[in-house]
Amino acid sequence: MTEAAVNNHEQDPPAPQIHHLHSINSTILIRQLPFQGLSFQLWPAAATLVSLLDRQALPLLPPPSPNRPLRLLELGSGTGLVGIAAAAVLGAAVTVTDLPHVLPNLQFNVDANAAALAPRGGHVRVAALSWGDEAQMEEVGTKFDVVLGSDVVYHDHLYEPLLQTLRFLLLGREREREVVFVMAHLKRWKKESAFFKKANKFFHVEIVHRDSPTNGDRVGVNVYTFVRRTHAAVKSSK
Repeated sequence: MTEAAVNNHEQDPPAPQIHHLHSINSTILIRQLPFQGLSFQLWPAAATLVSLLDRQALPLLPPPSPNRPLRLLELGSGTGLVGIAAAAVLGAAVTVTDLPHVLPNLQFNVDANAAALAPRGGHVRVAALSWGDEAQMEEVGTKFDVVLGSDVVYHDHLYEPLLQTLRFLLLGREREREVVFVMAHLKRWKKESAFFKKANKFFHVEIVHRDSPTNGDRVGVNVYTFVRRTHAAVKSSK
């Protein structure tokens, strides 16, 4: 086999992963491109959120309004599995976001699952959102009922941009209702405690679900909820 053939073989994308959504008797197909980076792969925390969605057990999910579908925003969507599943199961209007170079594969996966979205009227919009980028945050907006994220606490240089984005989405200007951030996270390093310490200055952070460890991991995925603290609590934490 020639060197070029070896290189091409190494960059062949794996077969799409099939995810069964038992609650709606449907499946989602997700294309991964692992040779393009971390954002093009599936991670354990995403599977946890999808399982909770499928079991109708996602914490603090508000009841749907008779006048409009639930509006969800996903941060760091990667392959889009969580956002697509949410739209399919809940019939929600979901905005999936990531860095600009991730969007083509994200859009590919959204388009590939149009049939799974149709029965319940779910819709998925793809948008660029680099954390901390004020112009992109304003473009995405704040009219969401729930913000989702999985395995987003990874690189420590992104802790502050992520928190800036969460403050924009959950705090600040008046909201139609209180917005909750639901985050699934698999702990990897001690340095992650710095993120949670900073987050607790602005949000009440609570673990609402724990998965048992799998695949030889020492810890399982935790699911957290972030809700705004009262003005007095934020002031006293500074």
